[in-house]
Amino acid sequence: MTDPGQQTVNTTAKQFPCSSCGARLEFSPGAATLKCPYCSQQNQIPQSANDIQELDFYEYFARATEQGDAQEVQTVKCQSCNATSTMQPNLSMSHCPFCGAQLQAHAKTARVIKPGAILPFRVPKDKALHLFREWLGSLWFAPGGLKEYAARDGGVKGMYIPYWTFDAQSTTWYDGQRGEDYYVTEQYNETDDDGKTVSRSRQIRHTRWYSASGTVWKQFDDLLILAGGSLPSDIINELEPWNLKKLVPYQDEYMSGFQSEVYQIDLGAGFERGKTGMDQAIREAIKQDIGGDQQQITTVRTQFDNITFKHILLPVWISAYKYRNKSYRFLINGDTGEVQGERPWSVAKIALTVVGVIILLILIALVLKA
Repeated sequence: MTDPGQQTVNTTAKQFPCSSCGARLEFSPGAATLKCPYCSQQNQIPQSANDIQELDFYEYFARATEQGDAQEVQTVKCQSCNATSTMQPNLSMSHCPFCGAQLQAHAKTARVIKPGAILPFRVPKDKALHLFREWLGSLWFAPGGLKEYAARDGGVKGMYIPYWTFDAQSTTWYDGQRGEDYYVTEQYNETDDDGKTVSRSRQIRHTRWYSASGTVWKQFDDLLILAGGSLPSDIINELEPWNLKKLVPYQDEYMSGFQSEVYQIDLGAGFERGKTGMDQAIREAIKQDIGGDQQQITTVRTQFDNITFKHILLPVWISAYKYRNKSYRFLINGDTGEVQGERPWSVAKIALTVVGVIILLILIALVLKA
């Protein structure tokens, strides 16, 4: 599926030599090592979960211009879907990994917040390819060209997707009403099956409402917010849950042989999205605090304290392909192997099937008449 004359984007970046033979190393999914492809030497990556830091949210903004808060990376932006991806050593890209469109842009340098933690790939590429082909094989009425696409080794790419995680303590003052139900017996007349009028009774629910106010406190830990904007949220959310207990401190070595999406939702916007999720949990806590059979919330005033955050990268195998000028994505959780995807339909195959069914029904009808 390589188009004649297409532009391929290449960059060079930091490399990691083998401690035994000096060859360039690539990260081996499922292990905390860089495996040498020539001498098979396993080179350990320094790591300690204790080194993952929670950064103070407000303190970060106060010193956001300091050099230590960011890093410069080589990026390439897709002109079709606007996805911005980092480029890693000796990797080339001719098509966007997020939408499958041909790339027309040269790599550029961008300054971004450096990730604090990463969840390394544990599903190897051959397993991801197997899952992709297995999924395609289960599709009815899929275009024939998809299987040819899946047969190409480049059909699945390893990408790290950016997320924010937030910790916070909330204090919420509220006003509302508590509803307590009670029932009243009501008499009514009804005509039975014999046409006679009979008297019956039924229970009618009523509610007494009482003013309620109070304070609730909640502790939020590792609230996960997608920071990328290149993948449909309904699909990537289906890849959850992510085992954040497996996060390790970010090391450049884990990026060897992979790319990552550059976040499109910045830290401030990420926290605003997080507050939406926190508000839902806070309102549930308020309802429990109000008690009764029904609850009404009229005012909510929340204060967030001890806000900390992490910028993390989570692993996804992606296959993006174009069909009739529309992009379709197939995703695999690079840690658990969870599979999600979009699928195109072959109009020709569906039409042929419908025609075949109609012909079969006509033949059956003729046989029955004979």
